[in-house]
Amino acid sequence: MKRTLTHLFAFLLVFISIHSHGQELMANVTIDATQIPNIQTSVVTDMKQTISRFLNDRKWSNDEYLTEEKIRCNFSIMLTSGNSANASYTATLQVQATRPVYGTSYESITLNFFDKNFNFDLNMGQPIIYNDNMFTTDLSSMLAFYANIILAVDYDSFSKLGGQPFIEKANTIANNAVQAGGGWATSGDPNNRYALIYNLNSQLLLPFRNQFYIYHREVLDNYLKDPDKERLKIIEVLKTIKEVNKLVPYSILLRTFFLSKRDELINIFKDSKNAELKTQAFNLLRELDALNTERYSTITK
Repeated sequence: MKRTLTHLFAFLLVFISIHSHGQELMANVTIDATQIPNIQTSVVTDMKQTISRFLNDRKWSNDEYLTEEKIRCNFSIMLTSGNSANASYTATLQVQATRPVYGTSYESITLNFFDKNFNFDLNMGQPIIYNDNMFTTDLSSMLAFYANIILAVDYDSFSKLGGQPFIEKANTIANNAVQAGGGWATSGDPNNRYALIYNLNSQLLLPFRNQFYIYHREVLDNYLKDPDKERLKIIEVLKTIKEVNKLVPYSILLRTFFLSKRDELINIFKDSKNAELKTQAFNLLRELDALNTERYSTITK
């Protein structure tokens, strides 16, 4: 059974299948190697296939997933230096995940995170070795970390704090990898992997995770029934997030949320005919995501 009974019933999944033991992720992996002009195409192709297999062929939970239930996600890797001779690469990663909105064909972004230290070693033809309980390589730990983060935010969007088991797994991975430094460092970079998992696991940010559930399960999944009513609920969500932001200013978790939801929120409120509500939404959003005030201003135009 995937996630919770609530999710199962919400999407009216009445199919019975003896082949429902599928993996959780439907990860699309892209690799941009244009900054390494001499790298062989076969090396990049092998790298993409190896990473794709690791993410898509592994079971990351004990739940059963039908094909249509798999979590759609993108791993966009940009190689910035390195070569196949020593099989060592510096890279960045943009990882994005979505979840379906009930009753629509729309996919809402649940995670949009940029990792500037996605550096790894990988020989052509070499499988990725991973162990849940110990650090083996940067690449295996990073991919397993993000697989669990994707599951965590997905489950959180369908049930209150439903992603906690995956947060705990990601936290274990991060703690085991601290020795590797870089994006695992526990201090010095408020935007790295360790900061992300620290925020997700913080008691101070539990109210945000509860609002994350309300936003997706209680608002988006019911939005078509009464858009005006659901917009009012989003205002309350933003007010609660504002209080959380006072406790943990400029949290990477909150910034990741607005990076994921910015365009969605603009479209939701832009379509409202309630000028007062639009102004209220704009004022909250520009306070919570000040760097994008100009973009949010389109709500009131």
